[in-house]
Amino acid sequence: MDAKMGKFFDSVASFFTGGDQMPWCDSDVVVGCEREVAEAEKGTSDKVKGESIMRLSWALVHSRRPEDVQRGIAMLEASLSGSNSPLEAREKLYLLAVGYYRSGDYTRSRQLVDRCLESSPDWRQAQSLKKALEDKIKKDGVIGIGIAATAVGLVAGGIAGIAAAARKK
Repeated sequence: MDAKMGKFFDSVASFFTGGDQMPWCDSDVVVGCEREVAEAEKGTSDKVKGESIMRLSWALVHSRRPEDVQRGIAMLEASLSGSNSPLEAREKLYLLAVGYYRSGDYTRSRQLVDRCLESSPDWRQAQSLKKALEDKIKKDGVIGIGIAATAVGLVAGGIAGIAAAARKK
């Protein structure tokens, strides 16, 4: 019984905190990746440059800072057309989906994660992101319905109050 109650309270807490299972990235990791990209620009191979840019993109879209996430999205969109392999393109699409998820554009994120799952239906990361998206959309819908119901209640209460005051006169 205690275990069931614990699960119930955990699910309620998770609902209101909106926690997802994707990793977050601290600013010191972003700075380290930026340093790595700057060093890679100094004459290393294109492959090494590309790998360091992918690590920076990953760090940016997983950052807690919205401006980092937006920068990561911009970098990934700019580099998507230059992808050399389907695997690289899929990775970039997934990171873009994460970036859009973190920035609150759930529709765009879902479109991208669906594209990832078309080519790799068993990809667990993409499946987890899709579930997080569906949970977030469902939660936002429930909260939106609650807000709308509260607004309707307030308006109806206000009208009833005005009507009652008019009858007293």
